[in-house]
Amino acid sequence: MDTIVVSGLTKRYGAVTAVDDLSFTVAQGRVTGLLGPNGAGKTTTLRALLGFTHPDAGSATFAGTIYRELEHPTRHVGAVLDTATFHPGRTARDHLEIMAVAAGIDLKRVDDVLAQVDLSDVANRRVKGFSLGMRQRLVLAGALLGDPAVLVLDEPANGLDPDGVHWLRLFLREFASSGRTVLVSSHMLAEVAQTVDDVVIVSKGRAVWQGPLADVVQVDGRTGESLEDAFFALTHTQERSFT
Repeated sequence: MDTIVVSGLTKRYGAVTAVDDLSFTVAQGRVTGLLGPNGAGKTTTLRALLGFTHPDAGSATFAGTIYRELEHPTRHVGAVLDTATFHPGRTARDHLEIMAVAAGIDLKRVDDVLAQVDLSDVANRRVKGFSLGMRQRLVLAGALLGDPAVLVLDEPANGLDPDGVHWLRLFLREFASSGRTVLVSSHMLAEVAQTVDDVVIVSKGRAVWQGPLADVVQVDGRTGESLEDAFFALTHTQERSFT
């Protein structure tokens, strides 16, 4: 079953077309990587999916429903689009409790998500002393508060050390293996290759490839290539088609 459906999505900013008739699907129970060069339209696509920007054409839905029309959206979808700005004097627990109250979520979930992201030991420490990686984990904890069936993550590994990146990989795979869904954008191709089941590659706002990770390295008859090789071959071909 397709949990996320993006169909004919187009978004323009003045004379610039950030996303151009983009279509792809994200299946339940799988980790899907949204890949593309800087400026390819990845973040704009995620913002449209989450209702932060209104598309000029097309749609982006969760099982046929746009985000703002979901009942209790934070209980359906957890999202990380950037590293949030935290009050330096508040603790990790403080921040999550405020978020839980605002979303009508039981405060018992705070301890659950702190444990999920391995922040239990620093739950009562002020955030001003957190590393960037710890802040990334705290952002992810906030996305998990509603116990969502879907995670939408934009560059979630930013700031994580190698142990943190390894932890995130295992976490996302376990999350999907429980029957839930992950859509993650990233520029870390080597890490993506160890994490995702499917990939969507975009260039100039358009999809240039979509399918299982195992198949992308055999596009156009090329075999034995890495995801990085296939990525550059596909995106460079697309760029040349515009010149």
